[in-house]
Amino acid sequence: MKNLFSNIKGDAFGGITAGIVALPLALAFGVSSGLGPSAGLYGAIFISFFAALFGGTSTQISGPTAPMTAVSMVIIAGIIAANDGSLEKALPAILTVFLLAGIMQVGLGVLGLGKYIRYIPYPVVSGFMTAIGVIILLTQILPSLGYYPKEDLDFVNQFKPQAEAVILENLLKEEANNGVLVLEDFSTTIKNAESITEADIIKESETLAAKETSGVIGAIKALPRALNNILWLEVILALGTIIIIYGFKKITTKVPSTLVALVIMSGIAFGFGLDYRPIEEIPGGIPIPRVDIFTEFSLGTITPYIFTALTLALLGAIDSLLTSVVADNMTKTKHKPNKELIGQGIGNSVAAFFGGIPGAGATIRTVVNIKSGGKTKLSGMIAGVLLLFILLALGPVASKIPAAVLAGILITVGIGVMDYKGLKAIPYLPKDMSLLGLKLSSEVLIMLIVLLLSTFWDLIYAVGIGLIIASLMFMKKIGDLTAASSDVKPLKEEVWADEIEFPEHLKEEVFIKHLKGPLFFGSTSDFQQLYLQIPATATTVVLRLGRMPYMDQSGLYALEEMLQDLKQKEIRVVFVNLLEQPRYMMERIDIIPDFVSEEHIFKNFKSCMKWIKDNVKDRY
Repeated sequence: MKNLFSNIKGDAFGGITAGIVALPLALAFGVSSGLGPSAGLYGAIFISFFAALFGGTSTQISGPTAPMTAVSMVIIAGIIAANDGSLEKALPAILTVFLLAGIMQVGLGVLGLGKYIRYIPYPVVSGFMTAIGVIILLTQILPSLGYYPKEDLDFVNQFKPQAEAVILENLLKEEANNGVLVLEDFSTTIKNAESITEADIIKESETLAAKETSGVIGAIKALPRALNNILWLEVILALGTIIIIYGFKKITTKVPSTLVALVIMSGIAFGFGLDYRPIEEIPGGIPIPRVDIFTEFSLGTITPYIFTALTLALLGAIDSLLTSVVADNMTKTKHKPNKELIGQGIGNSVAAFFGGIPGAGATIRTVVNIKSGGKTKLSGMIAGVLLLFILLALGPVASKIPAAVLAGILITVGIGVMDYKGLKAIPYLPKDMSLLGLKLSSEVLIMLIVLLLSTFWDLIYAVGIGLIIASLMFMKKIGDLTAASSDVKPLKEEVWADEIEFPEHLKEEVFIKHLKGPLFFGSTSDFQQLYLQIPATATTVVLRLGRMPYMDQSGLYALEEMLQDLKQKEIRVVFVNLLEQPRYMMERIDIIPDFVSEEHIFKNFKSCMKWIKDNVKDRY
């Protein structure tokens, strides 16, 4: 903190520039999430300030990001659906999940798990990031065409029968909770049913229509109707935004092109009095704490969302720490991963308390901050304060922004967030596995699985499945590589230099086996074939273990099984040069001394050969 004011001019310029860049994105992410533009702005304000204040990356600018918003969008839609389609009812539970995710991030930092985030496999991250881009693109097609399912009366009317059934079902549930026996007294039910109005049915039908067209699959299903109901003004506003964003970058990158597009297209729409659809109204004044979320914060209510919150917390951690690495490379500094997670967790917790959507370290905003002169935490705090000032001073003005302009901004975000580096590498990655007769790259397979599952099913489960598949494939690869260098196969033994003088008359009674490399799950099947090598004439088996540095539980039990069989056949086993880790494992389950006693463990082959000459007799 003592260096907080060491670069006031640079930090002020960097923070202001980053805040300006963040403004259109915060509004767009808020709209995309389903909570509205104010939620995006609140998230940007509080996460930027508190993540900078308590975080471990001096130049990082934090706020809502595309991956966090995409996951939040899924969470929000699911909780709203579970609350009769009412955002007002669902909001406390939604913010509770966001608060829980922030607390979990703090926990990850306190437990020192930040340094392990880097072990997330690249194919999983690549598939997920590309899926985020696809989801954003597909879900923004409808608003960019000016089509909103809840406003399509013909489409909404299709859901009236289903809406009546839902309303009646909710009515019966309410009566059951109140102790009304419907089958004994229909009069109460009839009376309550008569109070249902046409407006109630229309409202429920709109909710069902919105639910039917939510997400990627819903957007694809609704596309034919959208194409038949295009509002060309909205299309022009969205296309104009996209053209300015990409075109202005060719003129200069010193001024954020998203902001330029936002100002120009909003100015045209408002200045010419065009009949466009504005975004939701942004409430003025200081953000008000959402105390009602604490009414939801109990073990019973949060248990169903713990895994969801953990996934959100881990995604935010990955997103933030990857940005921290970018910042390190640019500034030649070293971030503190665990402290960064604590800062991100505090920022997300505070944002949830005020009704904001969650976020993480934002790469583009961080790069802009650094290039504009930001060097300390003050720059991130200034960015948050600037956004608060914009909220207080320009909230009513921002409410006039066309929804199609934000849709255009999000389309460019979706295009930009995809992992083109990973996609371009697909044809060149080695095809190291076979599936249904096709040669494939395991990395490509993982990426495609995560991409498809994330896009068309569930982001959260897709990442989990991707991690499991990646881990299993990694285990197999390491197993194959290690087994290839681990010589426990039933091959003809080569005589080592110190075995040349072994007594010729004892070679039928003594079988010598060299174990080279670890004895683990990938080599146990070959090790079990060791029985087949032992000749029927052998009375003693010598296992030379000086080149076996490690054994896992699978290898341990395979060895125990072999020693047990040899003991039943009254064949003695001796160890030569047993190393520390394998010895420790054998002692834990009493292989030593139950099957191999201390006097049968030798430090070198010379002492072993002396024992053999004294104790093994020539029987032939």
